[in-house]
Amino acid sequence: MSLVKVAVELDVYTAPALREVLVDLINQGRYFLVVDLSAIEHFDSTGVGVLVGALKRVYVQAGALAVVATSGRVLKQFRITGLTKVFPIFQTVHPAVEYLGRKDLRTHA
Repeated sequence: MSLVKVAVELDVYTAPALREVLVDLINQGRYFLVVDLSAIEHFDSTGVGVLVGALKRVYVQAGALAVVATSGRVLKQFRITGLTKVFPIFQTVHPAVEYLGRKDLRTHA
């Protein structure tokens, strides 16, 4: 399991750096990812695209991706785009890690 904490706004300017980190982790065989967005207040459609792309990549490998989000604006972006039905979203890192641990065990059982 890998944790990626996003410390800046996730937008057209910063999303490529996150994409690179996520793709590198997946290429290293890290298929269970927690993306912590709790430090940001906003992200745009480019950021959404990066998360969806990473989710598709881990699913191909029977992995999973969980999101930590606390900002009302960030959560609203997930609701507006319908992604609350796609991403498991948690208020803190610990339950997200536990969730991925259960997914990981089922995958390898």
